[in-house]
Amino acid sequence: MMAMLRLSQANSLLLPKTSLEGYHAKVSEDNKRASVEIFLKASGFLECAIQHVLPRISAENRKGLPVDLSEGVLKAICMQALGQAIDVQLGLAIDSPKATLAVKRRLACEMVKCWQQAHESMMDLPLIDSWGEKHRLFVKWKYIEAKAAAYYYHGLILDEGNTEKSRRMAVAALQSAEELLKESKDVAEAFHAAPPVSRSPPVCGSMKYLRDKIQKDSSCKVRITKDLYSNDSIHEAVPALPDFAVALKPDEYRLPAVTVDAANG
Repeated sequence: MMAMLRLSQANSLLLPKTSLEGYHAKVSEDNKRASVEIFLKASGFLECAIQHVLPRISAENRKGLPVDLSEGVLKAICMQALGQAIDVQLGLAIDSPKATLAVKRRLACEMVKCWQQAHESMMDLPLIDSWGEKHRLFVKWKYIEAKAAAYYYHGLILDEGNTEKSRRMAVAALQSAEELLKESKDVAEAFHAAPPVSRSPPVCGSMKYLRDKIQKDSSCKVRITKDLYSNDSIHEAVPALPDFAVALKPDEYRLPAVTVDAANG
C-alpha cells in the first residue's frame, strides 16, 4: 500500500501544470527531481516486501495470496519504479546542454535493463483479471520504448566513428530504434484498448522528445550512408547494446521493530 501511494504521488508530480503566467502546461524541473526520489522510496518498500516480508510467510499461506502480492508482480512493480525514475533522469539529461550522448545512452540502457526485468517477472504469471493483463501490456510497452531510446543513442554514438563499418552499424541501430518505436505504438494501442479501456494521453517523458527525433534521424542517416558508399541497401547486423549496471538503487526501508509485549497486546 505504501509503495502504491508513493507511485501515485510520483506520477502526479509528472502531470503537466499550467503556470500562473498562463504559459503552456509543463512539468517543472523541481517536480521531476522530486518524483525520482519518490520512485526510489516506492521501490524500496517493494524490495523490503520481497526480501523481508514474503520469506516470513509459509509456502502454504503464500499460495493463498492474491496474484498482485506474488513475488513476480512485486518485483515487476519495483523495477517499474526504477525504470520510471531513470526515464525522468533521461528527460532531464535531454533538457540539459551539458549532458553528453554517452550519458544519455547509459541512462537509456539502464532503463532497458529495469523494464526488461519487470517484463520477465510478469511473463509467466497467471494474471487472471483484466487489470493484470493491462499491467503486463504497460510493462511491455515501456520496455520496447526503452529499447528504442537505447538503440537511438547507441546509433548516434556509433555514427561518430570514422569507418564505413561503424556508420553501417549506426544505421542498423537507428533503423532498429525506428522499428521498435513503431512496435511500441502498437503495444500502447493494445494497452489502452484492453479493459478497463483508457484514453491515450499526450506523449510524455523522454519519448516526448525522442518520438520525432528517432524517425527523422534514422531516415537522414540511412540516406547519408547510402550517398557516401553508393549502395542501394545497407545490410548490417543490429549491434548489441552496451551492458551498464543500474546506478539508481531503491531507498532502503526497514520494517519497524515489534516488541514481544506489543505483539501480545
